[in-house]
Amino acid sequence: MSNRGPNRFLDEFARLMTDAAGAAQGMRKEVEGVFRAQGERLLNQMDLVQREEFEAVRDMALKARAENEALKKRMSDLEAKVGAGTPTTPVSEPTMGDGPNIPMA
Repeated sequence: MSNRGPNRFLDEFARLMTDAAGAAQGMRKEVEGVFRAQGERLLNQMDLVQREEFEAVRDMALKARAENEALKKRMSDLEAKVGAGTPTTPVSEPTMGDGPNIPMA
């Protein structure tokens, strides 16, 4: 009978520890869920941009910057081409008939 006493005690203790471990695991999951919900609520209140939206806008900005650089180069090439041609003389303003030189508005 003395052998059954300690075995019964150990069996009860093992069952208690198993139940406690299960309860702790359940509590851990619940705490994680609460923290996740609070974190999501906080992020939603901060009005942050999602990663996909940020990537799309960044790609658009990079494309616009490349196009801008290409247009700058094209414009400077055209300006160099015009500047290398025949010298331009200033164009006088048109006048009316044979009368005094009155600029047209």
